[in-house]
Amino acid sequence: MAIKPRQQAILDLISTHELDTQEELVSMLVDCGYNVTQATVSRDIKQLGLVKVAGKSKKYRYIQVSYKENGLKNKYDNIFRESVLSIQNAENMIVIKTVSGAANSACAYIDHMMIPELLGSIAGDDTIFCVADCSENASKIVELLKENY
Repeated sequence: MAIKPRQQAILDLISTHELDTQEELVSMLVDCGYNVTQATVSRDIKQLGLVKVAGKSKKYRYIQVSYKENGLKNKYDNIFRESVLSIQNAENMIVIKTVSGAANSACAYIDHMMIPELLGSIAGDDTIFCVADCSENASKIVELLKENY
């Protein structure tokens, strides 16, 4: 994936500032001359593989991670395992409850699993909502995710 100039600006901003909300990131990008919306930044965050981790001065901050780097996969397996409280599905929808503040990191882990039957996911503070392509595959995805926590 080729990084767009706006995405490079995001990487530069998160490396020099502790940004913990998409709104802060949008504001800083606008200050840098980029005409962006929260939806655009949300897509960029997903494409860049950004997750929130504990910050020094703020509660959380965005960082970029590569799950393929040595040792990181096991760390992210552990983050998922320790942050997920429950995984349930209804029809083709999957709801995952996490400890407060951990849904974004757990959702990034799920996204990096690249499950073909998973159409999409969205994370809040302590809840992840996923949609599978059908009810049968939702059940299979739930079992796969439960193997990892």
